[in-house]
Amino acid sequence: MSQQPEAVNNMHNLTTLIKRLEAATSRLEDIASSTIPPPPSSSIPLISPPAEAAKTNSTPPPPTIQTPDIKKIIEDPIPGVVSEFDNFIQGAVKRYVNLSDEIGGVVAQQASSVLKAYVGQRRYILITTKSKKPGMQDEPFQKLIKPLQDSFTAVDDIRKSNRASPFFNHLSAVSESIGVLAWVTMDNKPYKHVDESLGSAQYYGNRVLKEFKEKDSKQVEWIQAFYQIFKDLSEYAKDNFPNGIPWNPKGEDLEVAIKEVDQKAPAPPAPHPKAATAGGAAPPPPPPPPPPPVFDDIPSKPAPKADAGAGLGAVFSELNKGADVTKGLRKVNADQMTHKNPSLRAGATVPTRSDSQSSISSNRGKSPAPGKKPKPESMRTKKPPVKKLEGNKWFIENYENESEPITIEASISHSILISRCSKTTIIIKGKANAISIDNSPRLALVIDSLVSSIDVIKAPNFALQVLGTLPTIMMDQVDGAQIYLGKESLNTEVFTSKCSSVNVLLPDLESADGEGDYKEVPLPEQLRTWVENGKVKSEIVEHAG
Repeated sequence: MSQQPEAVNNMHNLTTLIKRLEAATSRLEDIASSTIPPPPSSSIPLISPPAEAAKTNSTPPPPTIQTPDIKKIIEDPIPGVVSEFDNFIQGAVKRYVNLSDEIGGVVAQQASSVLKAYVGQRRYILITTKSKKPGMQDEPFQKLIKPLQDSFTAVDDIRKSNRASPFFNHLSAVSESIGVLAWVTMDNKPYKHVDESLGSAQYYGNRVLKEFKEKDSKQVEWIQAFYQIFKDLSEYAKDNFPNGIPWNPKGEDLEVAIKEVDQKAPAPPAPHPKAATAGGAAPPPPPPPPPPPVFDDIPSKPAPKADAGAGLGAVFSELNKGADVTKGLRKVNADQMTHKNPSLRAGATVPTRSDSQSSISSNRGKSPAPGKKPKPESMRTKKPPVKKLEGNKWFIENYENESEPITIEASISHSILISRCSKTTIIIKGKANAISIDNSPRLALVIDSLVSSIDVIKAPNFALQVLGTLPTIMMDQVDGAQIYLGKESLNTEVFTSKCSSVNVLLPDLESADGEGDYKEVPLPEQLRTWVENGKVKSEIVEHAG
């Protein structure tokens, strides 16, 4: 009889254990239904205790389900940081993708690549919760970040292959800021990298706002939704990883964690429906032209009635009269002549200005005054020179007549902004991301290599020497430029707009070392355009002689 209370107590513990298991299973089902790739949960059979255990006085058998297994089920499936990242994808990222689908075409195609990149980043975060922190140069880590690097390339390739698209600013805003995905590799305050990437997106995104603010509210809504991704991601990184992703000090090796996550991962979703369609939807039609101006102040005059004798016949008949044409004139007496009657000159016989037609037409409103001319450069207040690195952006400003070259050490994540630098030489060492130049006359620039492009605006007498590789040069309103390319940069593409006297200098590859005299090749400036079969065609004009 003394063993019966103990058996009852064991049964009570087993019942409590089963209730905890049911609660854990219910929680797993809720998590699986609210996430993007629901992890497969292994079903654990519940073995009921034998009915005879409560009726006999023998010692009850040990329970078949152990408490540590239940704890693993509760903690293992989806960590909280991954669940919050799922909410981020379902919120800001999903809204951006849906608006991209409504625009269609290459915008939807690029959004599909962005969505794939964030889903891949979710996998990265999940693996960090299961693995110890590896060495950044180890092969497993390079294998882990390769999908992120592929995402950079895929998004940027869509932009490069659609430069003539009316949505080029849309594509550029996304391409220039896709580097935000690198926040997961930052060890200190990764949310700052997210905030800086938002600035890169706004460079082209604000052009979208300016272009479509009064035309198409859908485009404005799209770019604002894209900005929201950075704001939400910054809050997520600040709340969960203020000092970088900590990984799991008690976790497994990275290779084991990758294999475990990939084995449990579900099949990849079907491709984006609208982005997969070739060509996508047609771009929206341009807005209608504004109505012609209406001058309500000019009083309308009744149309004169047509004279029966009017027309060319009446004119010729009057001319054929000869001297008799003056017979119809009224004789003027001496007292009606102003030169013989001074009293007539005192009267106001000339119509006043208010009665003239020119006065009536002046009621339209005065023409706007000419704009205020800018002060000459010599009279402007000179600002102090600036050379500083803020986050991942270099700022070089207000240098003039520098006797020594300005040298900076750049890395692959750095963007360089050069503004208002005159008669100055700048040397960029290392491989940078991109360079933007504006209002810098007689600037000489020497670079090693770039990942993206050089954008030059209003920089007359510009000179550039490329020692390594450079994908693209874009110039706008540049009067006079010398571009020296090396053996590794012969595939560089040059885009010009409103430019003149632009020369590309190519190395002499036939020399022994390939570093002989440069060959100067001027870029075309004159085009011939004609209409053929209802289509406008253009070709470069070549002068032979």
